[in-house]
Amino acid sequence: MEANTRSTGRLPAAFLTPGSSSFMDFLGEHQPEMLPGNRQLPPVQGVIEAPHGTTIVAVTFPGGVVLAGDRRATMGNMIAQRDIEKVFPADEYSAVGIAGTAGLAVEMVKLFQLELEHFEKVEGAQLSLEGKANRLSTMIRSNLGMAMQGLAVVPLFAGYDVDRDRGRIFSYDVTGGRSEERNYATTGSGSVFARGAMKKLFRDDLTEEQATTLVVQALYDAADDDSATGGPDVARRIYPIITVITEDGFRRLGEDEAAELAGSVLQARLQQPDGPRAALL
Repeated sequence: MEANTRSTGRLPAAFLTPGSSSFMDFLGEHQPEMLPGNRQLPPVQGVIEAPHGTTIVAVTFPGGVVLAGDRRATMGNMIAQRDIEKVFPADEYSAVGIAGTAGLAVEMVKLFQLELEHFEKVEGAQLSLEGKANRLSTMIRSNLGMAMQGLAVVPLFAGYDVDRDRGRIFSYDVTGGRSEERNYATTGSGSVFARGAMKKLFRDDLTEEQATTLVVQALYDAADDDSATGGPDVARRIYPIITVITEDGFRRLGEDEAAELAGSVLQARLQQPDGPRAALL
């Protein structure tokens, strides 16, 4: 029994003791103060000013799902960052787009990535897409205390379900409530405008190329009406982050691909500033 309480070699005994396949449970048992939800904020009055990420969009197509986000972070009425990363791979077949308090959101994504990797190493198999969505829901719920102080994190989770052979999208509220979305979803300050664009342009038979163009159109419309959402910045060569998840796994479009997509949308908007319209039946 004594050997289980002492370090063996370079690793502490805690790392060599069988336990839960959840990294959050492991951390909660051995160093609970490192979990974001266990941190105590100093007393403050009013809303805490911190950089916030804004608009994330996702759309399914036969064979997969596209998840994309703009690059702007705001702090009050100021632009805090023009090229923030808001879309991250969670594992080989899923990704997370973040909206809300940027620092906490990025930390949550890193913890989520560790959670999925830890489970796979302990169990020797990947969680189902449904299981991944549930794990993320638990993490968001653990941040409720900070959300009540204005530091909310509201991600969008998307992935390719290898069991059902299709792309799926999950949205969340600040309490960790999870909903599966059909066809497309948006979150963040520009979500209302982006959703309106997607509603008009979505079809069941979209190709991958059409789906990636659709998310750029939606982000363009969001930036057109929401000051917190950044549109394609040609002068600085800052374009939306666009990711595609299919049976082949996660793929992020390269800078040249994103620039070409954004350029085609911008060129079309010179002729039709309000964007394409849904076909009349």
